[in-house]
Amino acid sequence: MTDLEAALRRAVRGEVGFDVTSRALTTMDASNYRRVPLGVVAPRDADDVAAVLEVCRERGVPVVARGGGTSIAGQATGTGVVLDFTRHMNRLVGIDPQARTAVVQPGLVLDRLQDAAAPHGLRFGPDPSTHSRCTLGGMIGNNSCGSHSVAWGTTADSVRELSVVTARGRRLRLGQDWAGAPQGLRELVDGDLARLRTGFPDLPRRISGYALDALLPENGADVARSFCGSEGTLGVLTEAVVRLVESPRARALAVLGYADEAGAAEAAAGLLPLGPLTVEGMAVDLVPSTEGLPRGGAWLFVETGGATEGEARARAEAVVRAADVVDALVVTDPAGQRTLWRIREDASGTATRMPDGSEAWPGWEDCAVPPARLGGYLRDFRRLLTAHGLRGTPYGHFGDGCIHVRIDFDLLTDAGVARFRRFSEELADVVVAHGGSLSGEHGDGQARAELLPRMYGAETVALFERAKAVWDPDDLLNPGMLVRPAPLDTNLRFSVLPREPVDVAFGYPSDGGDFSAAVRRCVGVAKCRTTSVSGTGVMCPSFRATGDEQHSTRGRARLLHEMLAGELVTDGWRSTEVRDALDLCLSCKGCRSDCPVEVDMATYKAEFLHHHYEGRRRPAAHYAMGWLPVWLRWAARTRTAPVVNALASVGPLAAVAKRLGGIAGEREVPRLAGETFSRWWRGRRRGPAGDGDLVVLWPDTFTEHLSPSVGRAAVRVLEAAGLRVALPPTLRGRAVVGDGTSRSALALLTARRGRVCCGLTYVSTGQLDRARTVMRRTLDLMAPVLETSAPVVVLEPSCAAALRTDLPELLHDDPRAARLASRVLTFAEALERHAPDWTPPAVNVPAVGQTHCHQHAVLGDAADRRLRESAGLTGELSGGCCGLAGNFGFESGHYEVSAACAEDQLLPAVREAPDGAVVLADGFSCRTQLEQLAGVRGRHLAEVLAEGLE
Repeated sequence: MTDLEAALRRAVRGEVGFDVTSRALTTMDASNYRRVPLGVVAPRDADDVAAVLEVCRERGVPVVARGGGTSIAGQATGTGVVLDFTRHMNRLVGIDPQARTAVVQPGLVLDRLQDAAAPHGLRFGPDPSTHSRCTLGGMIGNNSCGSHSVAWGTTADSVRELSVVTARGRRLRLGQDWAGAPQGLRELVDGDLARLRTGFPDLPRRISGYALDALLPENGADVARSFCGSEGTLGVLTEAVVRLVESPRARALAVLGYADEAGAAEAAAGLLPLGPLTVEGMAVDLVPSTEGLPRGGAWLFVETGGATEGEARARAEAVVRAADVVDALVVTDPAGQRTLWRIREDASGTATRMPDGSEAWPGWEDCAVPPARLGGYLRDFRRLLTAHGLRGTPYGHFGDGCIHVRIDFDLLTDAGVARFRRFSEELADVVVAHGGSLSGEHGDGQARAELLPRMYGAETVALFERAKAVWDPDDLLNPGMLVRPAPLDTNLRFSVLPREPVDVAFGYPSDGGDFSAAVRRCVGVAKCRTTSVSGTGVMCPSFRATGDEQHSTRGRARLLHEMLAGELVTDGWRSTEVRDALDLCLSCKGCRSDCPVEVDMATYKAEFLHHHYEGRRRPAAHYAMGWLPVWLRWAARTRTAPVVNALASVGPLAAVAKRLGGIAGEREVPRLAGETFSRWWRGRRRGPAGDGDLVVLWPDTFTEHLSPSVGRAAVRVLEAAGLRVALPPTLRGRAVVGDGTSRSALALLTARRGRVCCGLTYVSTGQLDRARTVMRRTLDLMAPVLETSAPVVVLEPSCAAALRTDLPELLHDDPRAARLASRVLTFAEALERHAPDWTPPAVNVPAVGQTHCHQHAVLGDAADRRLRESAGLTGELSGGCCGLAGNFGFESGHYEVSAACAEDQLLPAVREAPDGAVVLADGFSCRTQLEQLAGVRGRHLAEVLAEGLE
C-alpha cells in the first residue's frame, strides 16, 4: 500500500480505491483523452473532501472532481486522485416549492432532481441530452445547457449559491455581492475592469474560459455564477442551491422540415421572438430512419408550452406558419413527443459513426456563434472540412447558435493527429471570426484550452491564470485544464491501443474484423448508466441492480480498453479484473440496440471468456449449463427424465448436484418434460395438409426438452393459419425436408444423425470452439432447407437472436451461416408474412409481462405488437431484463443480482396487473424467473392464441 493510499484510508470515511479496476474505470471520460489516475476516492461528505485535499496537498498530488464522467473535452480525467461523487454525495437535500429552489449534492443525477420537482409543477431548466446520467456537479463544472436553454438559459443562470472547499481547505459559500470570494479576487477584478467589460463575446452560449465578467458590479458581483464552468480548477463543489422554473402544463412539438441544414440554421434565429422552449436542429445523416418525421433533409425541433394542450398546440402552429418549411408536423401526444426527442438525444451517440460506419470523434463538439450568424458559420465550417478531407454532420442547439459535431479524424496515426491539430487551429480562427465561443456547452478541457488565446487574446488568458492562482495557488485542482493547458494532441486515448488486429473468434463485421475498433465503439456517453429504462429499453440491467460503474456497459468497455492497452491491466486475456467485471454481464444484448453506438458487450464477453479459459479448466457452471443441450438429449435418449426429476426433488441430492454444477443454491432445477416436442411431433395424428406456405419450426433446446407445450401450441396456431409446418432434418446427407427422418436406404447408409442447435449456451459461456462445431453440424443438417425458400420459425427469442447474429458473426467464413440467419423469423413474423389474411382468435384480455431482452435488442417486436393488438391482448409489456438470462441467473453468486433485475421492471408489472390479465413471456428464462420468484405462470404468445382457438 502506498503512503498516499494509506493516508487517504486513515483520513476519509468513504471508499478509497487504488486497485487496477478502480483506476481503469476512470482513465477516460467521453472525450478523446486518457489519463491514468493514482487512485479514486468516493467521499461521503464535505469533511471527506477537505481531508482528501489536505492529504493530496501535502504530497503535491493533483485532485480531479468527477460526476457522471460524460465530459467531452477531457476535464474529468487526471493523473492524481479522482473524486467520485456519484456513490455517496448524490442526494437531493431539499426542495422548496414556494421559493422555487432545491439544495443538491454534486453527485445527484439530473433526472432525479427533475423527478422530485415535477409533482410541484417545477423543473431544473438546463437539460443536456445526458440528463439520465449527468450530475449536477458536472453540470455546474461545465456550465451545461441542453435543449431548453433558449427558454431557461445555462446552468449558471440557474445557480443561487454554491458551497465549495478550496484547495487549501477553506469552506466558502459563494453567492452574489462578493459572497464567499477568496482573498484577492475582488482586487483582481477591480484592477482590470475595462478588460472584463470589453473582452468577452456577447452571446448566449459563451462557455469558454472563466466567467470573470460575472464579477463586474453591474452583473451583481456573482461569485457563484463566476465559479460555474470552471471545470473543477478553482474549488471542489460540495453542495448547491439551484433555481427551479415553472414547467408548462402542456407542451407541443413542432418538427419543421428543411431542404438542408443551412436552411434550418438560417431559419432558427427568426423563430426566437415567438418564445419557443427549444429550437434544436439535426440533418438526415444522423437519423437511422425518417419514419415519423416530416419531409426534408434537415429538421428543427421546436417545442412550445402552454397552460392547456390547445394553447401549446396553437403556439406550435404559429411557429409552423412563421417558418418557411418544406414540411411540418405538430405533435401534442406525450408519447409521440418522447419518440421524436429520442431521435435528437441519441444523436450524441449516433454521431460517433459516419453513415458508412466509419468512426467519428469529438474535439470540436460544441462551438457556438451568435444565432443570426449560424448559417454563415456552418458554410465556412463545411468548407474547412472539405479542405482537410474530413467529414462530420452538425446538429445541436440551433436557436442558441451552438453546434455539435463528430468528425472522422484519424487519431491513430501521426499524420492523422497532425491534421487534427491543423484543423483545430484553423477552426478556432473561423469561430472567432464569427464572434463565437470555442465551447458553447461542454467546456474547454484539454480539447480547446490551448486555443483560448485565439479567442480572448494573451492578456485575458493571463488574467485567467491570475484568477486560478487566487483560488488555487498550489495548482492542485485539475491542472492542465483552462490555464497552462496540455497540448490538444497529447494524451489521446487511442495511442495506447495495439496497431495490429487482435486475433479473435468473432467476425466483428461492423468493425472491419478489428476487436480494438469494436472496443473503441464506447465513447463514454454512458447511456448504460441510467437508473431507469423507458419503454421497452433494456440496457444495462446489472448497473441498475448494483449501481457500480464496473458493471455498466461503459465500465466493462473501459476495462477491455485497458486490457488492450496493457499498461494498467497487464495480463491480457487472463485478466481477473476484466473477468470479474464481465461476470455480472447478463449477455442480455440490450446494449446492442440501446447503446447509441451499438456496443455489443454480450459478444465481447463471449470473446473474452473464450480466450480467458483457453487451455484451462472452466467454472463448473460452464460445463453444467454450457453443455445443457447434450445433457438434455442424453436424458431424452435414455428416457430418464422421470428419474432426473425425482432426484432433483430430493433436497439433499439436489443441493449436492447444484454445488457440483456451480448452480446457485437458491435456484430450483427446472423439470424435464416427460415427452419431448420432437417425440410428440413424430407420434401425433396429422390432419389433412394445408395449401399454405411451408415453414420449418425450429425445435430449440428449451422447447424440445423443457416446455414442449409451447411447440405444440405453435404448431396448432401455424396450421390453423393455413401454413404447412415441418421440422428440420435429423440426418446429414440426403434427407427430406421437415419429416424429421429419412426413409431413403442410401441416405440411411451414408447420413449421420443429429439435432439442430443454435449454439447459444456455448456462446454465452465463451466455449466458442465448441459453438462453431455445433453450428457447422447444424448447417450441414439444414442444407436441404437452405435449398428451399422456407422460413425457419424460432419460438425461443434467445435462440432466434443467436441464429440471426451469433451464427453469421462466429462462422463469418461460411456463407451458409448468413443464408440461415436471413431465414429466421419469430412466431409473429411468420404469421404476418406467410399468413397475412389470417385473423387470430379474439382473446380480448389485458396482457402484462416483458419483451424478451434478445427480442428487443436483435429481433424487434413490431410484428408481436400487431399480433397482440389483432388478438385483443391489450396493454404494454415492460422493458428491462428478467434477470435469469439463460445460464446467468442459475450460476452460483448471481442470485441476488438476478432477483434485483427482475424487481426492476418485470415483477412490479406482474404485481400491478389487472384482474384476468395474461402474463406473456416468450422466453423460457423469463417464464422460469416468474415461476421461481413470483409463483406466476408465464405464457408464450403461441400458447395464448392456441387456447383462444378452442
